[in-house]
Amino acid sequence: MEIKLPDIGTDEVEVTEILVNIGDTIEVNQSLITVEGNKASMEIPAPYSGKITKIYINIGDKVSTGSMIMKMNVDSIAIESDKKNIFSSNIETSINNDNLIKLEPIMSSSNINIEDDITDHINNNVIQNNDAYIHATPLIRRIAHEFDINLANIKGTGRKGRIVRNDIKNYIKNIIHSSICTKSNISPILSVSNNCNYSKFGDIEEVELSKIQKISSEKLQKNWTNIPHVTQFDEINITEVEKFRTQQNTKLANKNINIKITLLVFMLKAVAKVLQELPYFNSSLSSDEKTICIKKYINIGIAIDTINGVVVPVCRNVNTKGIIELAHELTEFAKKANTGTLTASDMQGGCFTISNLGSIGGGMTFTPIVNAPEVAILGISKSYLKAVWNDNMFTPVLMLPISLSYDHRVINGGDGVRFINLISHMITDIRNLIM
Repeated sequence: MEIKLPDIGTDEVEVTEILVNIGDTIEVNQSLITVEGNKASMEIPAPYSGKITKIYINIGDKVSTGSMIMKMNVDSIAIESDKKNIFSSNIETSINNDNLIKLEPIMSSSNINIEDDITDHINNNVIQNNDAYIHATPLIRRIAHEFDINLANIKGTGRKGRIVRNDIKNYIKNIIHSSICTKSNISPILSVSNNCNYSKFGDIEEVELSKIQKISSEKLQKNWTNIPHVTQFDEINITEVEKFRTQQNTKLANKNINIKITLLVFMLKAVAKVLQELPYFNSSLSSDEKTICIKKYINIGIAIDTINGVVVPVCRNVNTKGIIELAHELTEFAKKANTGTLTASDMQGGCFTISNLGSIGGGMTFTPIVNAPEVAILGISKSYLKAVWNDNMFTPVLMLPISLSYDHRVINGGDGVRFINLISHMITDIRNLIM
């Protein structure tokens, strides 16, 4: 018996998947191929039970109504049985807005005329349950295949138990958030590691991650997966603040005061000022994602790179402290971080984080990962001289690249731009810090 492509309401479609192989024994209504056309994707079911003996098409082929797609062996008993039990397949197509369209094909055969039987069955709207077959759109099957998910473990909420996009999204989210999830059941979704034997290519050395690296990697992966990040980039003119900073350090040295004022201190003060003006940046999202906790205190974490990994001590009540006091506090944090003497309380209570790569260098910008339960983080890169036209000539200007990452569930793009503009306004002329 030869199987032809039924009339699915479009002139020509492309074969995107062949779901069976030659020699496979299939059941009635089991999907044979997936086709796409006119922004729609659908599966073509088998008209009868039997064994596939020949496949006429390949992936990428263009087919139309009546095109021969496969050949199968069936016996007369199976045909009569399937005629009594056959039902019209609900072929759902995934469109741009995720609306589902029900297409009801009419199957035909060169050897057996079943058109009238199926048409009558469609007209009677007889739909039967098939527990052996999982109802899901081709899009859902692709997602399940990509993440190695068994669709039998997902309860469909669509019509007649069909698995829809939200079902598979919720399944993945539940695994990630489940308090009882283990590495074994989450690894197919999140893990990118492998067990390749690299030693067969040459000499290797295995080094165990430090305790800080293990803790950080787990948290960073969770934050990157669960938080919809947006990062905005800009540059700040720090020419004047650098002149002022250098002058103040010279005065402190002349007075034998062993404190060094860094640009980071001014960034701390500017961020504290902006957090007061844009309080959503100084908040946390509740676990049920229904409320936002806006904090009335300004505690800012500073990411410090150490030989054992990155640590983030927290400067508390930054808005109430002066430049000299903050400079001293940062110096003490740096000493404790490099000697491994930071305490747990030193790294708790943060509202916002600054990651400063300026002293190391590297590229112009980077994407810092939000340090949950905070909702935003500011990245600082290495400053550089830039030629800027001032209506008469080019002048050298010291520019500081910055990167602002934030949780898009809480912060919108407009507020992101306002945050950067306010920081730039205050750092370009630090007199604005006292306004």
